[in-house]
Amino acid sequence: MGRPEPSAVRVPGPWRHGEVSANGIRLHTAELGSGPLVVLLHGFPEFWWSWRHQLTGLAERGFRAVAVDLRGYGASDKPPRGYDLWTLAGDAAGLVRALGEAEAHVVGHDWGGLIGWTLAALHPRRVRTLTVVGGVHPLALRFPRPPQLRACGYVAGFQLPRWPERSLRRDDGARVERIMRAWSGPEWPGTADFAEAARRNREAVRISTVAHCSMEYYRWAVRSRLRAEGRRFAAAVARPAETPVLQVHGADDPCLLEATARLSRRWTAGPFRHESLPGTGHFPHQERPVATTEAIAAHLTA
Repeated sequence: MGRPEPSAVRVPGPWRHGEVSANGIRLHTAELGSGPLVVLLHGFPEFWWSWRHQLTGLAERGFRAVAVDLRGYGASDKPPRGYDLWTLAGDAAGLVRALGEAEAHVVGHDWGGLIGWTLAALHPRRVRTLTVVGGVHPLALRFPRPPQLRACGYVAGFQLPRWPERSLRRDDGARVERIMRAWSGPEWPGTADFAEAARRNREAVRISTVAHCSMEYYRWAVRSRLRAEGRRFAAAVARPAETPVLQVHGADDPCLLEATARLSRRWTAGPFRHESLPGTGHFPHQERPVATTEAIAAHLTA
């Protein structure tokens, strides 16, 4: 079977698809609603569509919700470099300005959460509030405790050349579905919503170079720790976030442990709240969409 075209991620719905230029690249967006801007940053192994429930839920509550395909994903540009958190935060800061606003409520899941924390440290004027869903502060992972180190064992395999990319694309992206099942709580994998999410993510990872770009995020995270660049980044992102921060985390998240997420409070200087969802894994925004959307909306209006 041939590889899908980037247009495959332009899933029809009540949202409107668009493109913006930010930080020297073109980013694909899906937008719904009007009001204060909320920027939604996805994680691995997903694309903008993982925020489908929040796009509609936040729009209904009077917000302008914009979900974006991160650099290297979906229908956004896939340049050969720039998969470090310095650049990714620059992408997000540029996106806010390209959408015509000086600041935005920023919501990030997984890698999107890491980008959100970095954005709050490096570009604080762009962040009105920060919500991190199933994510942690970058420095909480710099020297992880043994349980978290074991939970992130899969990252070691992602450092190998070429093999991870082939494994993600093989059998029409079957490994993506296995990852989603392994990282989810007990209830979501048996639903029709999960089946559709798995199908769409399996298709999206097979778009040309997406698998490689997604691995470059993880490769930078590990290799930068051995370089002066990593030390400079750690010093820069240590600046406490002064904006209000909400963390929504699955109590059963097997890859980013809740205990690790709670450490993120160390890097805040403003209001901070951690909300734990029982029986939930790594994808609260999809496993518990109503509860997650309500928590986000309450944080944005507080």
